[in-house]
Amino acid sequence: MATEVARGDSKSFAVLGRARHRNRAQRWLDFIREWPVAPIMMLLLLVVLALLAGTPWWGGITGFDPERPALGDRNAEIGSYQNDRDYDRSVERAIKNDESIPSRPHYWLGADQFGRDILTRIMKGAQISLIILTIAASVGMVFGTFYGLAAGYYGGWLDEILMRALDVYFSIPFILLALVAVIVFGQSVTVMLVLLALLAWPPFVRNVRAEVLSLKERDYVSAARATGASDIWIMWKHIVPNVINTIIVIATLRVGQLILAEAILSFLGAGVPPPTPTWGAMVAEGRDYLASAWWISFFPGVMIFFLVMSLNFIGDWFRDRFDPRLRNSV
Repeated sequence: MATEVARGDSKSFAVLGRARHRNRAQRWLDFIREWPVAPIMMLLLLVVLALLAGTPWWGGITGFDPERPALGDRNAEIGSYQNDRDYDRSVERAIKNDESIPSRPHYWLGADQFGRDILTRIMKGAQISLIILTIAASVGMVFGTFYGLAAGYYGGWLDEILMRALDVYFSIPFILLALVAVIVFGQSVTVMLVLLALLAWPPFVRNVRAEVLSLKERDYVSAARATGASDIWIMWKHIVPNVINTIIVIATLRVGQLILAEAILSFLGAGVPPPTPTWGAMVAEGRDYLASAWWISFFPGVMIFFLVMSLNFIGDWFRDRFDPRLRNSV
């Protein structure tokens, strides 16, 4: 009898343990569904690569200079080592300067047509691309938000003029504008920043204007206007806090499109001038070597894919959180 009771208790403990395990797994699954864990991890990985590229010792991680060619290692395969001649020279310099002998550098992701390490250039390209995109997206967000605020709040002839100007701007092909700008001003980081900022601001205008047209008719705005509050104060205290959620969602979704635009401009030769690496330029440089050295274009393209995908997922999460029409269903 005691044996049967002991067996029953052991079975109960086993069932209870499995139930706890399932509950723990369910909690983790619910957490992953509720929060964009995977996109944030991918984005943090890319940010870490960019930060490592900005440190003075980052070259020691890979052992290569992102802009210095090594013709002896042209189209070096994935996992290969630096050629004997260049490595012997680095050893001779280390001995001459009474330094420790460096380990032989490793092309973890292969080398391009000039013998430059792909991993090193991806790290440097992450830094340059993220800096350009952050500045361009911020400038476009601020300008587009104020543009939409002015058009929606004041209305009348000002709204008509501003919206017709926006329609005229939409009728200009962006790629044609970018190519003309590069021909006139040449390739530079400044030209790239201006072009991406010009591309970033229009989506904010229509959404912010639509929100403001509704918000300015609310009772609390009318009460603030009746107490003698200025238009600037009303917009800052009552309008902007109610449209900031929309601005954040548009910004997160827009950054992914700006990344693709930067890649397209670099692919067309209208981006940052070489030998400075950007992911789009790296994809363009490897298009003639897809049959013999596919890794030149493949790995930068994978980085663009992961960055755009993670930002789009994060933007969707923000939209689900901040949109009152979707908040109850999440």
